[in-house]
Amino acid sequence: MMNKYFIENLLSSIEDKKIAVVGDLILDSYIWGKVTRISPEAPVPVVQVRNKTYCLGGAANVMKNIVSLGGEAIAFGITGTQHAGHHFLSLMKDSGINIDYLTIDKNYLTIEKQRIIAESQQLARVDYEDTNTVPEYINDYIVSNLKELISAKTIEAIIFEDYGKGLINSEMLSSILDYANYYGVVTALDPHPNRKLLFKGITVATPNKNEAFALAGKYNNDLIDPPAKDPCLCEVAKIWEKEWGVEQLLVTLGSKGMVLYEKDKEPLHIPTKAKEVFDVTGAGDTVIAAYTLSLIGGAKPPQAAEISNHAAGIVVGKIGTSAVTKEELIAEFQD
Repeated sequence: MMNKYFIENLLSSIEDKKIAVVGDLILDSYIWGKVTRISPEAPVPVVQVRNKTYCLGGAANVMKNIVSLGGEAIAFGITGTQHAGHHFLSLMKDSGINIDYLTIDKNYLTIEKQRIIAESQQLARVDYEDTNTVPEYINDYIVSNLKELISAKTIEAIIFEDYGKGLINSEMLSSILDYANYYGVVTALDPHPNRKLLFKGITVATPNKNEAFALAGKYNNDLIDPPAKDPCLCEVAKIWEKEWGVEQLLVTLGSKGMVLYEKDKEPLHIPTKAKEVFDVTGAGDTVIAAYTLSLIGGAKPPQAAEISNHAAGIVVGKIGTSAVTKEELIAEFQD
């Protein structure tokens, strides 16, 4: 059984361990205000703005979670030089993320997701992005630099965070996975449901239920209780193992927790640890960060799943994209 001493020792063992994170980088911005009236121009609320804040989103939130838990995150991705790009770079530096391999391109539009919030409720979201601007050169740049880090034994894991914005592709994944598997580097993927990538042989994938079913080409049905015994979900897990060579499949199920599938082992259901749910933004980022860190810290897959479940339960209790801290995670476990 895991207690706070186990977690403290695990967190101590992952201090300064390096994880490369490859993925779509997003600036999350929040306009905070108060609804004062309904607009006379259209049946929409008028928000009196009180404040505007920025935080790291997409793959950058995975990086922030890694650093917050004591690891070192090495960023692989692209951002621009416009107003949003400057905010993004400032946040990356302030968060202690290694940006030595980050691509900064003046022709690239930094992806920004702007949320309008009043009375703790999200009223609307405005997206700024152009996914057609990912330059062709970045694929070779990422692959070659990752291979150098792998062969030099600088990193212990690679996380691929696909938000469907065009950075990650099948060629990139296959090239890196073959190399990482040869050197024994842990690999993890948080997939996007609209991008079925072709690859083989990854340590862990952490789709949510919708993503798991969509990418397996199966109808997304309501699950039976307990979810680990659901025949449709078990079939989906087998497809992931056969088609993509996934060693560990961790399917997140929202209020039903998560289910861990390992080859030749019984599925394990882990009930949710969330006490109150205010905002699920970025919860998947926390799951893959905590799970991967736990693995390279010496935890077994069921333990890593339990830890990531606790971590996700913490962040959904916060408003906005956020990361879990070491202190918060330790407090979740009793002696």
